[in-house]
Amino acid sequence: MSLASAHIILIEDEPVTRLTLATYLTSFGYRVSECDTAAQAEKLLAIEGADLLIVDINLAGKDGLEITREQRARSEIGIILLSGRTDDVDRIVGLELGADDYVCKPFNRRELLARVKNLLRRTAAIKHLNRRVFQFGGFVFDVSQRSLMGKTGENIALTRGEFELLRVFVSNPGVVMDRDRLSHVITHRQGSDNTRTIDVLVRRLRIKLRDDPKVPRILSTAHGEGYIFTAQLE
Repeated sequence: MSLASAHIILIEDEPVTRLTLATYLTSFGYRVSECDTAAQAEKLLAIEGADLLIVDINLAGKDGLEITREQRARSEIGIILLSGRTDDVDRIVGLELGADDYVCKPFNRRELLARVKNLLRRTAAIKHLNRRVFQFGGFVFDVSQRSLMGKTGENIALTRGEFELLRVFVSNPGVVMDRDRLSHVITHRQGSDNTRTIDVLVRRLRIKLRDDPKVPRILSTAHGEGYIFTAQLE
């Protein structure tokens, strides 16, 4: 798949916004399919698949957050959420559910295009990752399968953000990872406004890994700096 000819499904129920954005992306060689409901998009995905979803959060019926949750459970498809809201809660929830990026309306089309290009590069790289399995503290983390198995063999579900965060931690054991760097890894863009998202994701990972933040064995805090993966890789 050539990144320049990638298939993008645009799910937006505001016709002017949908047509304007689809026309703009098409002018750069992308194949854009327009949908105004989740049902239309799901039918299209089942028939043709896609390389990237651009989804408005505030859809009638099944909204963008529900679409994100369902699609992330099925695949590594790139997902960018659009919203007229500026509330941090929506952005954090969207990223926790597995969205790759979150863009507030009104948006700059060139900036959105840049994010589309970057995300397509990232998802293409993920698809070509060599199979790698990390074992630590009784857990088995399979990067290629995007799976985390617990100490008793149970499967532990990870959101996209949690998966990418854990992947960068196990790939850099013993290295202090500051919040800005981690934010760049999971959203592919710098921004101090994302540092709180990192803290939320680390807290959720600790819960899933049963890692006591007061006496951490896996994800330790480097006060004033960031976080360190301190578990012994087997």
